[in-house]
Amino acid sequence: MFQITEWCHHFIQQQVRPGSLCIDATMGNGRDTELLCRLAGAEGRVLAFDIQAQALAHTQKRLREAGVPENYRLILDSHSHMAQYADAGSADCIVFNLGYLPGGDHRLATKPDSTLAALEQSLRLLKKGGMISLCIYSGGDTGFEERDAVLDWLKELDARQYLVMLSSYYNRPNHPPMPVMVWKLSA
Repeated sequence: MFQITEWCHHFIQQQVRPGSLCIDATMGNGRDTELLCRLAGAEGRVLAFDIQAQALAHTQKRLREAGVPENYRLILDSHSHMAQYADAGSADCIVFNLGYLPGGDHRLATKPDSTLAALEQSLRLLKKGGMISLCIYSGGDTGFEERDAVLDWLKELDARQYLVMLSSYYNRPNHPPMPVMVWKLSA
């Protein structure tokens, strides 16, 4: 459990139950989408977003080959529009992997403005007890600006309404990714 995604998956597995509504805000190659589909089960629902057709194609293939329940909807749209697809107070878990599509064009990466808009919507979409999982990647050709904007936003969340847990790979060089969990404490 030393990769950021494995660390986040540990918390996601504790959060998602059969029947859950889950959102993969940045589907990428579909690894998180697959996990959410399995955990939510046939009676659950998963909405997965990406702006790249390549991501949808990779994810569709992955889900077919994995034999997960057909409880998902893959959406070619920005995560900043997720509130158009789910009701307020309905989501148990919302997952973000910030940065670029692994194996894709590094110029096509998540950006601070759309990510902050998506995070604001996530707060409204979460039910009480719901969780946001964030994998914040920065460094090299990706998101220092996005990382800093997200961290500033997280710091300002009302502590009576949200619990924010930020972890770090403290002794790793080269701007290691940061896993963050946010739980909604009140409706």
